[in-house]
Amino acid sequence: MQSIKLMVLYPQPKDIETFERDYVSHLALFHQKLNISQTGELPYTVTKFCAVGDEIAKYYQLFTMVFSSIEELQHTLASEEMQIVASDAVRISTGGAPSILIGKEN
Repeated sequence: MQSIKLMVLYPQPKDIETFERDYVSHLALFHQKLNISQTGELPYTVTKFCAVGDEIAKYYQLFTMVFSSIEELQHTLASEEMQIVASDAVRISTGGAPSILIGKEN
């Protein structure tokens, strides 16, 4: 069975400090709505992008969460709880709407 990845790309925010503060509360909301423990191994990763030389990366941050099947992902995305989390992701993304990608691991 192939794993399915949900990836959320956040563009460079207008104000990094505000984004960072808002992202902490966004993750707390995510944990609350999806009943994810704050302790132990997390079911997701967060990657911050680095500038290369003088060029600032187009995206600021990537959130990645792995699901065991496309059905599990679809069920999660369709839930009322995840809709609340998704709306909050749009709210905190001041550099433009986040991009949502779904992919399969080989």
